[in-house]
Amino acid sequence: MGAPYYQFCPVAKAMELLDERWTMLLLRELLLGTEHFNDLRRGLPRMSPTLLSHRLDQLQRAGLIERIAQGADVRYVLTPAGAELRPVVEQLSAWGVRWIGELGDAGLDPKLLLWDMHRNIDHETVPDARTVIALHFTDASPARRRWWLVIHDGDADVCDADPGYEVAIEVRCSLRSLTRFWRGDIEWTTLLLAEDATTTGPSHLRRALPSWFIRPGYAGVPRVGVVVGASRL
Repeated sequence: MGAPYYQFCPVAKAMELLDERWTMLLLRELLLGTEHFNDLRRGLPRMSPTLLSHRLDQLQRAGLIERIAQGADVRYVLTPAGAELRPVVEQLSAWGVRWIGELGDAGLDPKLLLWDMHRNIDHETVPDARTVIALHFTDASPARRRWWLVIHDGDADVCDADPGYEVAIEVRCSLRSLTRFWRGDIEWTTLLLAEDATTTGPSHLRRALPSWFIRPGYAGVPRVGVVVGASRL
């Protein structure tokens, strides 16, 4: 628990638990369905394993999550109290995308972007056979420029090295453009209008590609013309 505010106000009491660094982002991951420690680390790569363990223990003691061990398999599952925070996190997401300025370069991360995309695939729309999407980010450093999404049998994985499977479709664009598409700042057709954006592969797959992904709920939040601390064009 964080330092007490010494106020009876329920906002103060809630924030004694929730306003510690990484706690709300950890809850975001849990609300998105992530249950295993290593997967939580992939969604929060800058959070140390020690701090992650500590925060999980805090949330468990507070009654927001339950630790379920079945042999070597350990899962962290939200309790009703934790699940009740979903609208709080969703409203924070909506407020952030509506009022906070555009992302700077420090907020662009291909691994985090593709990790979020891989868990939001509409598997009903993807071809039944193994489908590999190769991505080339024109504005990323050489070591972070090439990525692969492998979709097969209702599952998906993110690879930073060539998995060796036949590529169904290749996307070449800037990391910023794909991030803006995923956030809902632009549509797929706008992304493809950029000079450095191309898709390669059978035409029916290129047309279907954006329908394979379900963008986060905040992508549909209407934008406004004035933002906190910046101006939106």
